[in-house]
Formats: sequence, structure tokens, C-alpha cells
Amino acid sequence: MPELYTVNGELPELDRPVLVQAMSGFVDAGGATRLACESMLDSPGARELAVFDIDQLLDYRSRRPPMIFVEDHWESYEEPRLALHLLNDDEGTPYLLLAGPEPDLLWERFIAAVVELVDRLGVRVTVGLNAIPMGVPHTRPTGVTAHATRPDLILGYESMFRRIQVPGSAGNLLEYRLGQRGRDAIGFAVHVPHYLAQTAYPTAAEELLASVSRATGLLLPTARLRQDGDVIRGEIDQQVALSEEATAMVRALELQYDTLLRAREGTNLLAEEGAPLPSADELGAELERFLAEHSRRNDPPKT
Repeated sequence: MPELYTVNGELPELDRPVLVQAMSGFVDAGGATRLACESMLDSPGARELAVFDIDQLLDYRSRRPPMIFVEDHWESYEEPRLALHLLNDDEGTPYLLLAGPEPDLLWERFIAAVVELVDRLGVRVTVGLNAIPMGVPHTRPTGVTAHATRPDLILGYESMFRRIQVPGSAGNLLEYRLGQRGRDAIGFAVHVPHYLAQTAYPTAAEELLASVSRATGLLLPTARLRQDGDVIRGEIDQQVALSEEATAMVRALELQYDTLLRAREGTNLLAEEGAPLPSADELGAELERFLAEHSRRNDPPKT
């Protein structure tokens, strides 16, 4: 069986770089992972170090790449590409980005190949990006669920969940396998308001990159995402103001958010009437339901 990846020239000598893995696939609420990837890849001097053999990894029938037809001919084909990139942060520090479609096939062989690259490049920590829909309002600070192979890698983060079951992903399995090998790995899942899950939400992408920066010391590009987020926030506020139903929903979510925050801070204030405080089990169950439904919608058709 052919190798899963090809190296473009010689791999560079790097000083224990960070590897960010941000593969597209199962769930990307608000397009946050995609927007974060685009922001990183827009940095000057970006180059591909290695390219994976997508024909071995992708199920084209379940995720058909777009093609453009014009009048009487096929004009273009959006070729899927999964590659490892060498980038520089805003202070010139080199880091790595694994980006492209999440493999559908050969997960264990793919992860073994990534671990091989981690070893060859001397990666000190791998950081995965995800974006999940949550019952939170856009008017409050964007939350993040953090997980890692060692607790001290994510000090200061408090989990909203205790134990939940979710469909696996190649990115999360990579983190798990790295942990089994004694490697440092972190994952950040940004919380996107569920009513914005199907629209581009730059604020969530900004928070993802800020989380990576806090955990690794990298200074990742967020200025453009912040500007775009401010514009989108104004548009969302206008749309909400035009609907009494939407306004009531956002206010209810604000009340629930504030109540949960006060409980976490230990103020022991009673929730206002009509704003029951969700438990970790209830939050986890709601996320499980969403992911299960999403998984069924995205399963390839049976033939």
C-alpha cells in the first residue's frame, strides 16, 4: 500500500514547534474552525511541508467536492487537499498547521503518519480546534471547552460537562492516541450560539485562536476576525431586534447564562423565576442529542 503522505523537499529544523490541527468534517458550528484556518493560512510566507494522499483517505461519495459547470463545459473542480503547513505567527515564531478535510478512511494509518511527522519535526504540543453549538447567547463572552492529555496544560478552564458520549473524529482520536504515547496534546471546542450554528461567526474563530495563543505562547492573527465579528454582531443585533420571539429567546439564554455563571462563582444567588439552572448532565445530554442527529443527517446514503 502506498505511503499516506509526501514531503515537499527536506523537512526544516525547527525548535520544538506547536502543531495546530484543524481538519474540516463532522461539526463546525459557525464555520469557526474554517475561519480560524483561513486566518492562519493568510499569513505571509506560508508553505506546504507535506501533502497527504487524499485518494486513500476521502470517501468522495459522502463528501462530493464541488464542480462548476458553465454553459457547455466543466470550468473548475475544487480539489480536496489535506496538508501540513509551515507558518509564522505575528511575532515571526514558526508553527505548523494540519488543515484540510478530515479523513473518512484509514484513521489509524493516518494518525500513525501524523505521529511520525510529529516525531520528525520535534513537535512539543499538538492543539486541535473544534466548534460546537450550545444554548448560549451571542451577547455574552464566548465560551470554550478545553481538554488535554495532562490537566496542567489547560489550567483555568472549567468543564461544563462531566461524562458524555459523542461520535468520534480523526482529530479527537489523534489527541487520544498522542496521550497514549505520552505526548502533549490539547483540544479547544468553542461554544457557538445554536441559532448561529449555520452562519459564519468570526467571533468564535477569534476565540479559538486566542485560546491557542494563551496555551502555547504563539501570537496568532485575530485582528481581521475581530473586525468581522464586530460587523456580524451588529447585523445579528438588528435581526434580533426585529423579532419579538428572537428577542425573548436571547433574553432567556442571557438569564440562564448569568444564573449559571453566578452559581460557578459561588455567590449562591437564587435563579430568577422561569430560569432553571441546567446541570452538567442536562448540558451533556443536549449536546449528545444534537451530535447524534447531526451524525444521522451526514451519514452517506445506503446503496
